[in-house]
Amino acid sequence: MVTVYDVPADRFIKALAEYLKEHVPEIKPPEWAFFAKTGPHAERIPENPDWWYIRAASIMRKLYMRGRPVGIERLRTAYGGRADLGMARKHFKKGGGSNIRKILQQLEAAGLVMKVDGQGRTLTPLGRSLMDRVATRVFKEVVREMPELKKYGFPQ
Repeated sequence: MVTVYDVPADRFIKALAEYLKEHVPEIKPPEWAFFAKTGPHAERIPENPDWWYIRAASIMRKLYMRGRPVGIERLRTAYGGRADLGMARKHFKKGGGSNIRKILQQLEAAGLVMKVDGQGRTLTPLGRSLMDRVATRVFKEVVREMPELKKYGFPQ
């Protein structure tokens, strides 16, 4: 069986973001999402108009890969970066928590993520199966491009 571990991250996140945009109505960017930076390390707002769905797919992948509950602070650290402080040295700054929190709340409303008290959030069985289905679809696309990878996937 093909899992998220078996496919390239960039292609998987892109495919999952497209699926979330088209099939999950609970996930939609709020009005402020097109005017806000993703954190203090970012100089400008995201240029991609679908950045909300890409971030949601990326968060779901992080929850899948981690395997255990993840809190917002750990995700803020994962999505942070080095801030340009002018003449001062560049220091690491955590990413914005509001967009991560809102995405997780939307994923909870869709039934893809659940909250574990005192530990953070983790994927539901519905979320895991969705991600495995998308991973299988991505793997089939990759195998069409590179047939030599066929031996690593699912039986035909």
